[in-house]
Amino acid sequence: MSRAIVLGAALYFGLANCYSNSSAPTVEVKNGSYYGVHSAEYNQDFFLGIPYAQPPVGSLRFRNPVSLNESWNDAKAATQYSSECYGYGSDQWNYAVSEDCLYVNVIRPAGFENQKLPVAFWIHGGGFFEGGGIDQRYNLSFTVENSVKIGKPIIGVSINYRLSAWGFLSGSKEVQDNNALNLGLKDQRLALEWVQDNIEAFGAGDAEKVTIYGESAGGASVGFHLTAYGGRDDKLFRGAIMQSGNPINFGVLKNPLSNADWYNELVRRTSCGNSSSTFECLRQLPAEQLNTAINTTSPASNLSIIQFMPVLDYDFIKKPTSLQLKAGDYVKVPIISGANSDEGSAFGPSPVETTEDFYRYMTSSGRGNVPPALAKQLLEAYPDDPSVNVIANLGNSRPGPPFGAQFRRSASYFGDMVFIANRRLTCETWAAAGLSAYCYRFNAIPAGLPPTIGVTHFQEVAFVFLNLEGRGYVPAAVPPFTNKSESYRDLARFMNSNWVSFVHDLDPNAWRENNAWNGTEALWPKYDVANPLDIVFDANVSSHTEPDTYRKKGMELINANNYEVFNR
Repeated sequence: MSRAIVLGAALYFGLANCYSNSSAPTVEVKNGSYYGVHSAEYNQDFFLGIPYAQPPVGSLRFRNPVSLNESWNDAKAATQYSSECYGYGSDQWNYAVSEDCLYVNVIRPAGFENQKLPVAFWIHGGGFFEGGGIDQRYNLSFTVENSVKIGKPIIGVSINYRLSAWGFLSGSKEVQDNNALNLGLKDQRLALEWVQDNIEAFGAGDAEKVTIYGESAGGASVGFHLTAYGGRDDKLFRGAIMQSGNPINFGVLKNPLSNADWYNELVRRTSCGNSSSTFECLRQLPAEQLNTAINTTSPASNLSIIQFMPVLDYDFIKKPTSLQLKAGDYVKVPIISGANSDEGSAFGPSPVETTEDFYRYMTSSGRGNVPPALAKQLLEAYPDDPSVNVIANLGNSRPGPPFGAQFRRSASYFGDMVFIANRRLTCETWAAAGLSAYCYRFNAIPAGLPPTIGVTHFQEVAFVFLNLEGRGYVPAAVPPFTNKSESYRDLARFMNSNWVSFVHDLDPNAWRENNAWNGTEALWPKYDVANPLDIVFDANVSSHTEPDTYRKKGMELINANNYEVFNR
């Protein structure tokens, strides 16, 4: 068993308490002091499971997060991860869950206590209904270790935030009137404020040099912080990285009452149906009962209500974010924004056998609600031509069941509609405003994936985190670098160094100035509207730049209709 897995298991299962606190690293934050764990293996100090808010339980359930209101004299232990927040999916399988879950983890390199280091603030993904900052696929030790190695030392921070109905309940005027919308995003915001107040107490954290980053719902969260409160800059971060997520939401931004069916179904599954205030009744239910009600599929209603997510609240999300970008109502900081080549294989429907199938999926209310006239234009922009469709590793072949002969055509459109067109518009918007934007396409297939789905969603995460050992993937998935060539590990080292360099200098290329990097990878250019270039991260050939003009007509149609058709 490797050093990383031994240490990770010890920390997660609470065995870190065997370390003596007499020689443990300590910090004095605003409310009191904590002692953590020193890792000789990584030469790092871990401060795990520190609360950034009062537990959102009892009278604080379905309330805006509340800062800590206590102080103490004796040092408290910060030596093991907290539980994850209640969530619903495979991301929760290996971890304890609880309603008491608003905690932060800080990983610092040892020996830098008298310096001020930039901060990488990770927001996990999972569709806003699953996941957690303690997920070992997001272990920050490899990133912090590499940051020291390349001469760009940083501090890593990860958090939990409320998920599903716990953090994104909507569909009732009571919820709206109680200002209880988008609580999960407000959790993230309070955690960022906690960093501002406390990170310098860790001896090496610079509150003025925080970069927020995330993937999928985490990337979308980063986008929401860029547009929060009408784009108000609260000086909580100076840079932002979005992996498969953007300031323009990947889905419809509904109004606060649009999920009434879900809210009513949740109430129906509980004893709150006859209550004069269903909202107050839900707040008072035992956590186990509420969790069971959320995590049940009712054959009678055929509603799976786990996927509550952000809605327009006309406050945190003041208006559709595509309109905010158009108006310039966003925080003006440098960004990285990218997506994977074959996002649509995860977000597109199947089977798609014919043009009629593709058209039906595009125009259905459950998939896109595209008007017929626009759908016909999109059919032309996304032709049935495998040579220009996504999942390029299949050549000119067509996948069989359960995908269908035109699955690749459909996946090209749905990947663009959900992520890639929004990514392009984000990069164009930043560049047009004279802001630094570094944009990418990830194009490497890790171990364990069938060729028919290609470089699908989430697959860049192991590379970004330099997770060469596959921490956190077993038993749910094959570790990403299993039986892969060294070029895959080199790509991970290269990508992680770019991410670290951006956190440290707001320039992903800066680490190469004083490092003897032997690769042949291109420098990562800033996005330029007149000559738009992405970097393509690849393991089979050297990472290189390409014009960001592929599927141009289709993405222009999508972006021209972000508000009117896609409601975002």
